Amino acid sequence: MSTPPRPSRLPTITLANSVHERLSELAFAAGDRMPEVAEYLERELERARVVSDEALPPSTVTIGSHVTFVDCDTEQRHSVTLVWPMGEDASHQRLSVMTPVGAALIGLRAGQSIGWKNRMGTWRRLKVEAVSQLDGTEGAGNLIL
Repeated sequence: MSTPPRPSRLPTITLANSVHERLSELAFAAGDRMPEVAEYLERELERARVVSDEALPPSTVTIGSHVTFVDCDTEQRHSVTLVWPMGEDASHQRLSVMTPVGAALIGLRAGQSIGWKNRMGTWRRLKVEAVSQLDGTEGAGNLIL
């Protein structure tokens, strides 16, 4: 088991009400299968600022967002679309919110960074560089579970 990184202030995260509700259900349901991800996500949900779906700033990472982020430890840049678990497809850079990095990204804005534990149990830090929302049918409410 790895030691968490030095304590740092957690960034403010913002979630749309509908996404918050669905994530709460997913975290509860995943408690037995993926306890570490479920617990991390539950902590994030508890501290999230929840707004109406219409009031979510477009610069916020949500389901359906295209996100570019940097792994601060390796300086490797990644570009992904954050999706519900059933939409995950690594070959198309579609990352499930129920992965460790997906749970870390949700609710962040460009310029924010956060520590997260990868599947190997190693603490990492990522920084969001850019967020854009997909048009049309791939918005947060339409990427079905």
